Amino acid sequence: MKTHQAGDSLLEVMIALSITAITALGFIALQSALARGARSALMRERAALIADSVVEGIRSDADRASVVSQWQARAAAMLPDADVAVQDRADGVRVATVSWRADDRTDPCPEPQAKPRASCIVVAFAR
Repeated sequence: MKTHQAGDSLLEVMIALSITAITALGFIALQSALARGARSALMRERAALIADSVVEGIRSDADRASVVSQWQARAAAMLPDADVAVQDRADGVRVATVSWRADDRTDPCPEPQAKPRASCIVVAFAR
């Protein structure tokens, strides 16, 4: 006896391949989001280390310009379009700002002196 097939297995294979493709695209999107998050965390970590070093350098050294220029050069090597600045605020408070170009625009810098489309780390300190 011969059995007659009407093409059901071809339809089942097409459905299984479609589900597999959609699942794979979901995993690829998740991996991409995780990579962007890791890159953002790395940039923030580097900026925090630079800002901390600027603060410590200014606290121990009277020449603020040399400390800022030294770390400006290092920041340029570590972060995209990096900028290091120190501002004097009221009551003897100083603010060290390290900013860099952020391609994802998820965390804009609230500091007024920062460039557009920049993320930043801001550390306030007193000398």
